[in-house]
Amino acid sequence: MNLNLKGLVLFDIDGVIRDVAKSYRLSVQKTVKKFCGWEPTNKTIDELKSEGFWNNDWDASLELIKRHINSHNLDIKLPKKTNLIKEFSTFYFGENFSLSPNEWNGFIKNEKLLVEKEFFQKLTEMGFNWGFVSGAEPPSAKFVLENRLGLTKPPLIAMGEAPEKPDPSGFIKLASNLLPMPLGKNNVPIAYLGDTVADVMTVENAREILPTQKFISIAVAPPHLHSVNNSSNRNAYEKKLIAAGANKILKSTNDIFEYLATW
Repeated sequence: MNLNLKGLVLFDIDGVIRDVAKSYRLSVQKTVKKFCGWEPTNKTIDELKSEGFWNNDWDASLELIKRHINSHNLDIKLPKKTNLIKEFSTFYFGENFSLSPNEWNGFIKNEKLLVEKEFFQKLTEMGFNWGFVSGAEPPSAKFVLENRLGLTKPPLIAMGEAPEKPDPSGFIKLASNLLPMPLGKNNVPIAYLGDTVADVMTVENAREILPTQKFISIAVAPPHLHSVNNSSNRNAYEKKLIAAGANKILKSTNDIFEYLATW
């Protein structure tokens, strides 16, 4: 516990700590194509997630399939979710999920880190506690945090450990665990950095439950929108984040230090 605590920063993982454009995103695309023959673009997936209710990539994949079947009047049955999850996991983790993480051969091997271990050491030195609230499966989240980044038992709420975002239950639970006093007006500010409308809505919903606690919503557009030829799409995406209630838009996760220095 930091002695001179300035605040708490909680992070989403996908699109914030790691680039999932060629892993989770690609798994969505290939899973949808597997079941209906159509592969959605990143823009289509962005538009769906901007609705704020499709944080879970299994549900997002199923919804994309459903919408494509309905819009094209296709004579295709919607897959059972259990079958979809199996196919999705094969794309993401590889053909044998029971193998140790170092032997996974799926799209998860494509993921690039967006921060390094020193990022979190600096947060601690600046006087901030930190943790993670993610919709990723626990094995995937722990793999990037522990195996890739080398963090020791990082504070984490992952899929299945709390209701799906934008329900703020997991966010509030982890924040309560990481702060020395009850949440409320006498506590330090709590920020959440995410890359989707659902992440922003999570903070908004937390404010409704705990109106006296200072919550700050920080957002960053996912990495695939940061290329030069995607500037217009990125601007449109960031406007949706602001419209949803984001207090601060960052150009990258590493830019958070400049913002926190103003606290």
